[in-house]
Amino acid sequence: MSNLNDSRIGIIGGTGNLGAALARRWLNAGLRICIGSRDAERAGEAAATLSHELGVPVDSGANADVAARADVIVLAVPFASQEAILEDIRGSIRGQLVIDTTVPLVPPKVMRVQLPTDGCAALRTQRILGESALVCSAFHTVAAHKLAHSAKLQSDVLVFGDVKEQRERVAELVRAAGLRPIHGGALQNSAAAEAMTSVLIFINRHYGSDGAGIVISGIANEHAESTVA
Repeated sequence: MSNLNDSRIGIIGGTGNLGAALARRWLNAGLRICIGSRDAERAGEAAATLSHELGVPVDSGANADVAARADVIVLAVPFASQEAILEDIRGSIRGQLVIDTTVPLVPPKVMRVQLPTDGCAALRTQRILGESALVCSAFHTVAAHKLAHSAKLQSDVLVFGDVKEQRERVAELVRAAGLRPIHGGALQNSAAAEAMTSVLIFINRHYGSDGAGIVISGIANEHAESTVA
């Protein structure tokens, strides 16, 4: 298993709320981050701001360029932009691990589950990128504005992927972000967490909560990593 400290993490959509929040947490954990955007100048501005605030170097570039240079690719884009951005970076994929965070929210009815025809957003990512991409998914049920702060969050992150070793690499990144990873099984199971996002939005609205998340009970921290492939 590769050492995360030796890997460049390319965040596609790194200027958005979730991408920027993850970048900040991973930079604080000592990881190498490259911010991607459809607008390379905007990516550069975001990287320069993070670099100034945290006192560490932050790379940047257009999405396809960042994907080509990254060892691990994190897709943090809106569902409406997912397909176009995947088509843009597809030619840059050369067997990297791709972590899809996309949630299929379709305005204006974002409190209703509306999964795509592929079954879930993660399966759409796998279809578009093809077999050369090692696709996993995670971070669906953690509010971006909560991640943007360094405080510890009472929230677990479900990690999905067809290969256990690939899920474990994602779990390493989840831990580096200060959260507890929980293996959730095959990539198609991502549909459950993607759908849960709409449920959480409804819960926030109904109860007036500020970024409700999920915590899996009955698992001690030392046993959070599944032994099931």
